[in-house]
Amino acid sequence: MDISDRMQCPPDFAGATAIVAMGSVLGRQIGLRPKRLDSWTEVPNLWGMIVGRPGMMKSPAMSEALAPLKRLEAKARDAHLAALAAYEREAHAHRLRKGAVDERLKKVFKNNPAAPLDFEIPMEPDEPKSKRYMISDATYEALGAILVNNPNGVLAFRDELVALLKTLDKEEYAAARGFFLSAWNGNEGYTFDRIGRGHQHIDAACVSMLGSTQPGKLATYIGRALKGGDGDDGMIQRFSVLTWPDQGHQWRHVDRFPDSEAKARAHQVFDWLAEPNWDHVRPWVNDYDNSRYLTFDACAVERFIEWLANLEHRLRSDTMQSAMESHLAKYRKLVPALALINHMADGGSGLVTVAALEKALHYAAYLETHAHRAYGAGLRGDATTAAAILARIRKAELGDGFTLRDIHQRDWSNLTDRHQVRLGLDLLVDHGWLSAAEISTGGRPKTIYGINPRGLS
Repeated sequence: MDISDRMQCPPDFAGATAIVAMGSVLGRQIGLRPKRLDSWTEVPNLWGMIVGRPGMMKSPAMSEALAPLKRLEAKARDAHLAALAAYEREAHAHRLRKGAVDERLKKVFKNNPAAPLDFEIPMEPDEPKSKRYMISDATYEALGAILVNNPNGVLAFRDELVALLKTLDKEEYAAARGFFLSAWNGNEGYTFDRIGRGHQHIDAACVSMLGSTQPGKLATYIGRALKGGDGDDGMIQRFSVLTWPDQGHQWRHVDRFPDSEAKARAHQVFDWLAEPNWDHVRPWVNDYDNSRYLTFDACAVERFIEWLANLEHRLRSDTMQSAMESHLAKYRKLVPALALINHMADGGSGLVTVAALEKALHYAAYLETHAHRAYGAGLRGDATTAAAILARIRKAELGDGFTLRDIHQRDWSNLTDRHQVRLGLDLLVDHGWLSAAEISTGGRPKTIYGINPRGLS
């Protein structure tokens, strides 16, 4: 709220960022088993997307909320540099010791080739691994290499998320897309076999993701997913912490120091989540893989079962658009993850309480309203594009007999996506605003669009 007040932006921006960041720090350190007996376990890595028009202070608010995570990253970097310096000293000493042993053995075997192999080679020191909390620009192969040394997972931060998603839609990035889809679960193994890179195995790829985008870009992307095009594989639905708030109509000038007490408390919470006192937390330990997990208390279990039953009935009611149905299905992970984050951030001990779960349920219900807004915008994407085309025609920027290329090459606002432009044109043809005539060119046919003057009068 301090960030929101100083920047005069919706509190959603900083709040959603903090939630995702806290979940990324916990990562695979601990999970939650929502049912009484079942082994179903969710880890608290989440994917978040901040939606707002340019100038709404999305990036500054996110940057401020990520300050505790950046601090952890800086501390880990300093610790790694210190460990590297110590390693270099130990490695140099190891080389000298090994050289001395080699020289002694050369003399022994020169005098007696049959001498017994009674010698001890000094152990080579292990090179320290770099602890990472956040990456901002890395290929999926590089991210995989980071996860090998960071089994708890990391946060992948991208300021413009839809650009990344559109890149992953391309056929040549199918492997990268598959990696991210697997890493959302936080508990699935992944193996890289690459010429030049060799064999790398991640026991459980765990990636949190966070970024922002603009309403028009998101609506266009969701529109394609809704129509079964590229991206209709549940990727966008994995962004459960999707927040698209309204900009307030009131603004006031705020110039004051940040709330130092709140800032210090936030840093303390992140420090605690990075290295919890497990004697205080009192988790169960899985005998199979030594992973830690918590469970709900009796009241929380009953409340969760009640919520889950309602969700499952909704998902099976055939009353929702399929993409929204898929989005809400991911709340099976969202709610337990939020409850665990709440419990751990509050310094909870033992069973996860119904209070932590209720906060998770309230936030999930709030996020659902934002999801309806996003998918609703996707459904209206064709109409938005069609309106943008009509506006250009009325300004005489498009004349009778224009082509799709005439629109796309201008790089106009809301008309930069070729697929979406085609859908907008089809809508205008269906409603009689335009006529379409296909002309043979000896190669790929060209579609010429004629303008209906009655529709513009």
